[in-house]
Formats: sequence, structure tokens, C-alpha cells
Amino acid sequence: MARLIELELSYEGYTVSKATDGRDGLAEALGCPFDLILLDIMLPGINGLQLLRRLRAESDVPVILLTARDETLDKVSGLDSGANDYITKPFAIEELLARIRAILRVRRQQQASTAPAAAAILSAGPLQLRPLSRECSLNQQSIDLTRREFDLLQCLLENKNRVMSREQLLETVWGYDFYGETNTVDVYIRYLRAKIEEPSGLKLIRTVRGIGYQLKDPDGCANDGQN
Repeated sequence: MARLIELELSYEGYTVSKATDGRDGLAEALGCPFDLILLDIMLPGINGLQLLRRLRAESDVPVILLTARDETLDKVSGLDSGANDYITKPFAIEELLARIRAILRVRRQQQASTAPAAAAILSAGPLQLRPLSRECSLNQQSIDLTRREFDLLQCLLENKNRVMSREQLLETVWGYDFYGETNTVDVYIRYLRAKIEEPSGLKLIRTVRGIGYQLKDPDGCANDGQN
């Protein structure tokens, strides 16, 4: 099951690490900055609830419990131990993915509400974006973007060098309740390329086949993307 979940999450664009022992899992969870943890209760070494209680003493990383134990007392115990959600086996992978998206969405909103003001300038090579004034320029020449084009470019720049799936871009730019097709993202990527890459000859937005898109600095540039 761990391998199946790993494959599905990797296909969706997530980076996945896994451990099959409770003690190893706790050490890894405390030693790495994970965005979310999927945790089985029945583990060797220390069980999932013990792991969760120890984890909560040091970290507030979101945790979804995965288990075959579906009694109400088990669910209450898991949630009281600090789990953010609880899903019982067998489960559909689509349900798990939806719960992951929901928790990460809330997490992003919480982080945004406590984060310092947005960067004054986001950049990739000679491309600059000013979120506060909603201005975009390339080689100091202004580029006229629609609201959706601007939001999509801002999302890519904020996640520069990270591969973003079409679903992640749809959720962030169009909203989680958007019911259109994922090829909507492809259409707007073409719009951005036509306005930014084609006139300049730069290659900034890379297509990652079967997943989505990645924005990177052009060759020879090593700007970190924020000033």
C-alpha cells in the first residue's frame, strides 16, 4: 500500500519519502520540513499514535492517519492525539488526494495570514513581477497581462524551480471549486509564452510531461527570484 500511495502521489507532482518503522518515521518527520505526513497506526517500533504524540511535542506538521481500525474510539483517540484527519482502509485514492488537497489548502491560508508582506519583486532573469502594484516587465519593458495571466505567472514565480501540477495551478489560480478542464492551464501557459518567451527568445516555462509546468531562470541566471 505504501508503494501504491507513493506512486500516486508522485504522479500528482508531490515529492514523497516513506518509512516502514515507527522510530525511523519519527526521526525523519522531526528531521525534515514536510508539508504533510500520512501515518499508519499499526507500525513496528512505536505505533502511529505514540509517534504522533511525540511529534506533536515538537511539530505542528499536518498529519492524516491511515488505518484499518474504524471504531469511533479509535478515531477519537487519533484526533485527540493531534491528527488533522483520519481515513480508514480500504479507501479510494481519489478521496485521499482530496483530503490532502484540503489540508494543504488550509495550511497555505494559515501561513499566508501570518507571513510577512509579499515580496516587492518576483523575478526570473530579466522578467520581473510586482505583486503589490500588479506590474510585469521584461528587460524593463512593460508587459500587459490579463488578471488570470498575472495570477498564473505570480504562482509560477512564487514556486520557481518547483514542478507544479495542473491541478495545483488550478486550485491556486482558479480556486479549488473550479469545475473546468485541466487543459485550461495549458491554454494560459500558451498565452504567457506568447507574451514573454516568443518576443524575447527566452525559455522560462518548462513543460513536465504528464505532470505540469516548472518556471526556471534562463540559462546563465541564478537569481533566487525575490528581492
